[in-house]
Amino acid sequence: MRLLVFQHIECEHPGMLRTFLREDNVTWDAVKLDAGDPIPPLEDYDALWVMGGPMDVWDLADNPWLTAEKAAIRRWVRDLDRPYLGLCLGHQLLADALGGACGPQNPPEIGILDVELTPEGENDAIFAGMPKQQRCLQWHSVCVTEDPEGATVLASSDLCRNQAMRVGKHAWSMQYHVELEPDTVRNWGDIESYRAALENSLGEGALEAIDADAAKDMADFNANARKLYRNFMNAVT
Repeated sequence: MRLLVFQHIECEHPGMLRTFLREDNVTWDAVKLDAGDPIPPLEDYDALWVMGGPMDVWDLADNPWLTAEKAAIRRWVRDLDRPYLGLCLGHQLLADALGGACGPQNPPEIGILDVELTPEGENDAIFAGMPKQQRCLQWHSVCVTEDPEGATVLASSDLCRNQAMRVGKHAWSMQYHVELEPDTVRNWGDIESYRAALENSLGEGALEAIDADAAKDMADFNANARKLYRNFMNAVT
């Protein structure tokens, strides 16, 4: 299996999921779009993962490569019909590229919070063997406001209706983060825009508090990440 990964900032990579890829000897190529990497021929790959980032789906003036990325996602899902996994920005890009819409999340969701599977989510292959209610890291001020055609909402929270979705048979995405490692929160806190969003919402010292909260739940985060990864691989291979 050959995996293609779209990245939008150095610190938002597949995280803990890299461990599972190594264990399975999966070959994967990272395309660092913010650094100017070109998108390779999509036909050479079996699955596409799209990670998070500090930009929004409408920030085309500052990030003109978003246009090509959306076109690639649209072709991947609609024309090639190949497996997709999107996280945070990757969730929003899936919606936007396929004709849905995104808008401001008011208030922003930032912190270690709960999401709950919908009845459809409880019966979806991507969440097989996973609890109905899950703790996770949220760090977003944009949400999907209009689902794309063919989407099924798989999880929600009190503040965000579409926390996870599937489009078609095997394009999945989550608004929240499943890829956490022990140093993820600290690394993201080094990004000025990330820290500002965090402190604007939760106040000074919020980074340290969230890092401590994440450490308490890290074993569960990693167990859920392993299950989700395995479910994805089982569904697409």
